[in-house]
Amino acid sequence: MATAMRGSRTLDRWTCPNGSICFRLRVDSLARAFARRLIVPPLMTTPLSSACAAPSSTKGAEPSYVCAEPPGPDRRDIPGQPAGAFLSHHLPLLVGLVLVALNLRPALSSLAPLLDQVSSELGLSASFAGVVTFLPVFCLGAFAFLAPRLSHRYGSARTILLALLVLAAGIALRGVFGIAGLLLGTVMAGAGIGVAGVLLPSVVKRHYPHHASLLTGIYTMALCSGAALAAGTSVPLAEAFGGSWRLGLSCWALLALAAAAFWIPQLRRSKHEPKSERRRVRAPWRSMLAWQITLYMGLQSSLAYIVFGWLPTMLMARGLGALEAGLMMSVSVLLQLVTALGGPFIAARFRHQSGVIALFLTLSVVPLLCILLMPVSTLWLWIVLLGLGQGGTFSLALALLVLRTHNAQSAGALSGMAQGIGYSLAAFGTLGVGLLHDLRGDWFAVAGLVLAIGVLALLCGFNAGRDRFVETG
Repeated sequence: MATAMRGSRTLDRWTCPNGSICFRLRVDSLARAFARRLIVPPLMTTPLSSACAAPSSTKGAEPSYVCAEPPGPDRRDIPGQPAGAFLSHHLPLLVGLVLVALNLRPALSSLAPLLDQVSSELGLSASFAGVVTFLPVFCLGAFAFLAPRLSHRYGSARTILLALLVLAAGIALRGVFGIAGLLLGTVMAGAGIGVAGVLLPSVVKRHYPHHASLLTGIYTMALCSGAALAAGTSVPLAEAFGGSWRLGLSCWALLALAAAAFWIPQLRRSKHEPKSERRRVRAPWRSMLAWQITLYMGLQSSLAYIVFGWLPTMLMARGLGALEAGLMMSVSVLLQLVTALGGPFIAARFRHQSGVIALFLTLSVVPLLCILLMPVSTLWLWIVLLGLGQGGTFSLALALLVLRTHNAQSAGALSGMAQGIGYSLAAFGTLGVGLLHDLRGDWFAVAGLVLAIGVLALLCGFNAGRDRFVETG
């Protein structure tokens, strides 16, 4: 063991059984926190492992232990590494992650602009058309519970690839075999989205825990981009194919197949995945924090799908034309990209995320209420604020799955629980809006529902934002 003197501080250095370099720093209690940063470079510090047994401390001293592993070719995530350098060194995974996220909404948003044409050609009633829009969101939650089991058996990378292939098949199937194909394809698409969406946070947590907030923001931004892209181009695509809504819906299967092709290289990474990475972790059903995160996920998703399914109808009820209502919807979704990327990055700067969650929830609920109740001349202001708020609330919901867990297995278990129950709960929000509007004939009762959902989401999100961890078995 070598000892180096730095002023009044003593630094002990030795080699641990696992080959890493360990330090024991003796300092007084007042300078202890500062000395950790000054003497041991932050790029080289990791938590002390169980294999790093420290020598006996000197009597009367207050030892602090830091275990620093030497960087090597297998070190893929370095704490403190600039974002630009990190992204340039991990471009293949980044491209695969973005393409997977890009496919998690087109199956949902591509149908809404073509729903009238689909209903007219297939002879669907308004109620049945409502079921078609309700079904994929419900399937997101129902099939999310399968994701941890599939990941435990086949690994995350293989399971995501399988989910993309099922998604592509489901999207293609919606354009054939009439009503049966539409329903079966919708269920398959919802299943693929539900499984892949659950596993992305665990992939980020496993491989890049020190840049989890950055990557969460990136794939959330890609997810919002996919929704906006499909909503804005499905009608032009159908017209380009001679007015065929079948081809306008089915062509999005090509995007899923492209994502699957770019994801295949990740299978090589999974071959070197340690057995401990695949140990099965039960969902944290008894954790109050896990339930707070789950309810926050479901309630904010309910607000999002209310906007996604009903905003054009709300705007047209205020006197706007279909074209202007569609434009406002597209602008709102596109503005989500700003806070989808920046929200997790900002939240990670703070020990507690409660304040940031409250801010974005306020920007989601208040503008939606104002769209229903305030003068028409102010609609564009509320549309802009609504987009910024909803991008932040959704990205923070995904970020909490990473920030509130210790490892990839726990993140996957929490993600399955939160998205499984959350999306199932969110599906009933859109259904409730339709029922209230039919019963009352106006939007005042809907405004009350939106306010109630927002208050509950704020209570759950504020508690979920506190600096704690979900304990899984």
